[in-house]
Amino acid sequence: MERRKLLDDPWLEPYRAELRSRAERADAKARELSPHGPLSAGADAHKRYGLHHVRGGGWTFREWAPNATGIWLAGDFNGWHADDAYALSRVAGTGDWEAKLPESAINGGDNYILRMEWPGGGGERLPAYATHVVQDASTKLFAAKAPFPGRKYKWRHKTPVFAPETAPAIYEAHVGMASEEGKVATYAEFRDNILPRIKKAGFNTVQLMAVMEHPYYGSFGYHVGSFFAASSRFGEPDDLKSLIDRAHGMGLRVIMDLVHSHAVRNERDGLSLFDGTPWQYFHDGPRGWHKEWNSRLFDYSKPEVLRFLLSNCRYWLEEFRFDGYRFDGVTSMLFLDHGLGTAFGDRSQYFGPNVDEDAWTYLRLANRVVHETRPDAITIAEDVSGMPGCAAPEEDCGMGFDYRMAMGGPDFWFQLASKTRDDDWPMEGMFRELSGKRAEERTVSYVECHDQALVGGKTFFFQLADAAVYDGMRRDQQSLAIDRAMALHKMARLATCALNGGAYLEFMGNEFGHPEWIDFPRAENGWDYSHARRQWSLRDDPCLKFKALGDFTEAMLAALRPVLSDKAGEPLLLAADEKRKILAFMRAGMLFAFNFNPSESFEGCGITVPPATRWRHVIDTDEKRFGGFGRIAPGMEYNSAPARAGAELVSQTLLYLPARTALVLTCLRPARRR
Repeated sequence: MERRKLLDDPWLEPYRAELRSRAERADAKARELSPHGPLSAGADAHKRYGLHHVRGGGWTFREWAPNATGIWLAGDFNGWHADDAYALSRVAGTGDWEAKLPESAINGGDNYILRMEWPGGGGERLPAYATHVVQDASTKLFAAKAPFPGRKYKWRHKTPVFAPETAPAIYEAHVGMASEEGKVATYAEFRDNILPRIKKAGFNTVQLMAVMEHPYYGSFGYHVGSFFAASSRFGEPDDLKSLIDRAHGMGLRVIMDLVHSHAVRNERDGLSLFDGTPWQYFHDGPRGWHKEWNSRLFDYSKPEVLRFLLSNCRYWLEEFRFDGYRFDGVTSMLFLDHGLGTAFGDRSQYFGPNVDEDAWTYLRLANRVVHETRPDAITIAEDVSGMPGCAAPEEDCGMGFDYRMAMGGPDFWFQLASKTRDDDWPMEGMFRELSGKRAEERTVSYVECHDQALVGGKTFFFQLADAAVYDGMRRDQQSLAIDRAMALHKMARLATCALNGGAYLEFMGNEFGHPEWIDFPRAENGWDYSHARRQWSLRDDPCLKFKALGDFTEAMLAALRPVLSDKAGEPLLLAADEKRKILAFMRAGMLFAFNFNPSESFEGCGITVPPATRWRHVIDTDEKRFGGFGRIAPGMEYNSAPARAGAELVSQTLLYLPARTALVLTCLRPARRR
């Protein structure tokens, strides 16, 4: 996909100097953090801080806590007391504390915490760089776990090598809710039961949520407490490595949600008030709090905070062999008002006092660390603002993300499904919304992710079908509501995938129309797991129409491989008939024709195409195997012929387009001469 340079945008001409200044400030910060080599070489704090076994015997522990007056390791090895034999000493001239202990002082697998004192108080803390954290079943308190000396996971598979033009087809997933049972599922169960489903469905990338340890399960993993620890709810760290290893062996890449936009407010089990001060890792005062998320906000101006977060970027790539990240909450990071309620209608909003320039610098540096550590890794920004340069390369004064989430797509689809009459769906507006993006960027397109189905929301299919989903999904049942919901569910996905801005995403289960909403077990719902699971039996039952929806997604991804490619080029709009509700466009040698009309079918519908071309049916949403009515003969071929469009002579192919149906054709090159 050809991308124009950021600085070629004429609307940004007044801000050209500011764009360059941003990039130069970030580059200066990189030199400050790592003056003698690449930035990734300086992103190694995880190798110096925390608990490490020393080759040849003994242990070292180091922590940054400038306000502390005393720190002790306390755990299984000393009765959980502040024992002087386990006291840390302040490193002169720094805010660091360290201890060097003999081999016998700690056993692999011992649980431990920090006991810390500061002026006027003290308390228990989890080490900031803990790489394994577990929760006690009875007390619900977390403790760090000492590594086992010499134990190292043996990787069996190499990272899959994708062709440079291959676009990510992303399956967003949450390990804990991946079981149909009412429980917290495990890494091992996901590896054995869900990865084969993802592979069979045609996705090539798995995006894992809630990997970083979070004290509250219901936060969906977005209130992180321990940034270097894989969530122990789902199993051991080696279980996560085994999951990734298996995925690599299946040709799947694995990326994770990286939450550097905020942190949990917890003190004992997080970083808040870590050394007794509110400003160690975070901003002091109101700026250090996200009121809507009830969480802490990092101070990206501090070198120690930058090293902590940049090292975290490097750590997951090297230690667990993740293949990239989706950076959560990028809009919140970039703007001091977190972008809440802002429409971002003109480019002046991307400059000026509301922009957190320190956060912009951090994000550019984070992308640099990721790509220096793993040149083949991908980074995705969850940004709704459309910040110029977000998904532009560094050399073009950009932040360096490979993709930006196209967050307007879900809003568009749910607005149509919930508030717009079928007769009023806009054809040209649909094309513009789904294909529109900044010229310099690639985007991840999607109808819905987990966000739309959280408590208070619905999945897209549930929004369309509503209560009929409970009594109209058997194949032998007739339901106009379900017929409509299934047709629009398939058409929305086909249009979004075909017009993708560089990548396509589905959330776990939504590809087969998973009903209802997502809600994690909590006191308010009686600790109920019924909405924190995935009902795979719906997908697998041949008597249910859910299977037809899942089969369609599988067939769609297989058919649309030419457009899931950087070589696909931009789509060419052929028709946007608002009266008949016909939308047609071409891309990557494929013709897409949609009839969104709720009641009228059109025979001999002329679609303008290049002259002397011939086309063959690839897939359509009305096929019986996808729960449709089978009104289009599969495998048909279509010629183009001269036709008049007003006073103009054009070339058209004539199609039969049933109501609420989309048809995909592939070009067979010039038509055969008679």
